[in-house]
Amino acid sequence: MKENRKAWIGIGSNIGDRLSHISSAVDELKKNPEITFEKISSIYETDPVGYTDQNPFLNAVFRIDTSLSPLGLLDVLQKTEHGLGREREIRWGPRTIDLDILMYNDENIELERLIVPHPRMQERSFVLIPLKEIEPDLRLPGGTHIDTCLHDLSDKEGVRKWKKSSGADESAPFGN
Repeated sequence: MKENRKAWIGIGSNIGDRLSHISSAVDELKKNPEITFEKISSIYETDPVGYTDQNPFLNAVFRIDTSLSPLGLLDVLQKTEHGLGREREIRWGPRTIDLDILMYNDENIELERLIVPHPRMQERSFVLIPLKEIEPDLRLPGGTHIDTCLHDLSDKEGVRKWKKSSGADESAPFGN
């Protein structure tokens, strides 16, 4: 029997019906018997980072329990992105859906297809703010408390709570 692991996933969308894309991705992942949702943050509207000539994103973070390997989880996330029309044309560009493995247990993974912890998560308020919501006492890779990382970021005003979560077990992924 496979040992289950914790993974933290970032999700975002800025094309079309952003909430529908996020809800569809969460619904699709909930169908996978090897993934159990444990915590889901509220949804935040965030200014784009990097390539800024695009619409604002909706972003959230969720924690799952999974028996999938890191690459197995990546495959499931990329299949979900593809099924929702994700195209990888511009780095940091517009997308129907984006699913990123932020952390996988306490593991450090450096493969051609996957680097975990996510190499830029500690620089991104749109990741750290929802992550702090579901993990207020989290120590990030390297042992730094999440509050310390957030304090050092200057782009926090570009992240606004958009829709509050009412929990991971609801039928609608992000409550009312």
